[in-house]
Amino acid sequence: MAPEPLAGLQVLVLDDEALLRRRLAASLTAWGAEVTQVAACAEAERALRELDFDLVLLDVHLPDGRGTDLLRAGRVPEATVAIVMTAEGGVSGAVEAMRLGAADYLVKPFDLEELPVRIERARRSQRKRRAEEFRERAAAPAEALFFGRSLQQVEAQVRKILEADRRCQGPLPPVLIEGETGTGKTTLARWVHRQGPRAGGPLIEVNCSALPEALAESELFGHERGAFTDAAKTRIGLMEAAEGGTLFLDEVPSLAPALQAKLLTAIEDRMVRRVGASRAKPVDVRIIAASNADLRARVADGRFRADLFQRLDLFRLRLPPLRERGDDVLELAARLAQQIAARYGIKVGAIPAEGRRRLLAYPWPGNIRELAHEIERAVVFDAEDGLHFRALGGGDAQAATAAPAVLPSGFTFPESGFALESVIDQIVRQALEQAGGNVSAAARMLGVTRDYVRYRLKQSTSPGSGA
Repeated sequence: MAPEPLAGLQVLVLDDEALLRRRLAASLTAWGAEVTQVAACAEAERALRELDFDLVLLDVHLPDGRGTDLLRAGRVPEATVAIVMTAEGGVSGAVEAMRLGAADYLVKPFDLEELPVRIERARRSQRKRRAEEFRERAAAPAEALFFGRSLQQVEAQVRKILEADRRCQGPLPPVLIEGETGTGKTTLARWVHRQGPRAGGPLIEVNCSALPEALAESELFGHERGAFTDAAKTRIGLMEAAEGGTLFLDEVPSLAPALQAKLLTAIEDRMVRRVGASRAKPVDVRIIAASNADLRARVADGRFRADLFQRLDLFRLRLPPLRERGDDVLELAARLAQQIAARYGIKVGAIPAEGRRRLLAYPWPGNIRELAHEIERAVVFDAEDGLHFRALGGGDAQAATAAPAVLPSGFTFPESGFALESVIDQIVRQALEQAGGNVSAAARMLGVTRDYVRYRLKQSTSPGSGA
């Protein structure tokens, strides 16, 4: 069965003609909308304070004022489409209504059967106007994204996604980004949005792990007034707020299973049902999801829905950790150093050899985020002396040549492979044992930071580590 043309729309009808008001309400309800009727400006103001409407149909001449005064006074929210109705024709009235923010102007009497077409046209016009407002911001220089040699495959995949996006005439398919914390998933999501055909629309970012479980459904999908104890007024969700643009769901595995099911339904049907609503309403949103965990593994152990993973896994991008990016760390560090120095008004030169050795030797458990913090520390405190990154430890050539051998004489690597990560964990635990459990002392023995020792201990004791 075809969907109703106005399914799920919340509509406010403001007109003092009771017969017309009832006819409008009956027609709108038959087409799937939920209608609130008022006969005066004061009633309309109260309704607009208490409820969120997708559409307002307002007459000009009313017992207590002019309907257009609601537009002039900013009583109609920007996200609400306004259509002015009047028995007065003429260009001047239409121009005035449009100047005040109306999306369309209907001269009474009008054909009710044409109303869904006029409403859809007005909604498209509103979306276009909002897109223009976003376009200036989108046209600003995009957040710096350095691919380098280590991300050539990722860059090629992103180019293919953007080419596919430009060919799509309708909704855009989801994108899934996987990578450890701090590898740049948010930066990549912003870049994909701003380089694609929806750059003029909103980008709504959601950290799913920060959503309170009791309110997560309401945050994502919205709620109706009275849906729960604190629901004093109707509120749109973040998915509706991203209409015509992109919704970025960071740490998507944090969503509860029930919410994962509702998200799957919203993506597949392109409809959302607010908490407490009797009907769903259409949304046009591009989903970009991100995870710092392997979602295939999460599916295998039952911690993530297989059907949602399959729906999100159309375009998958994997960002490698910084420790796997080789010499790209140096170029990325140089770029970040210049950006951070410019922010503080400090001049910095090239990173000296000692600093470069330390950058390459450090494992960067916090990835690019940690790199940026270390560079900021070095720029602020050590810029005059050069960016040597002494806080990282190591990097001294003489110390490196004098390092004791830890492998037995004559050791050869087995052809079947070598579990390097397990050996590193074993060395860290041995150093910690020798230091009597003192993390700082163990870090000094190993020539690394305390954060790195804690990171290795956390990794070796986490589920699935084999420890």
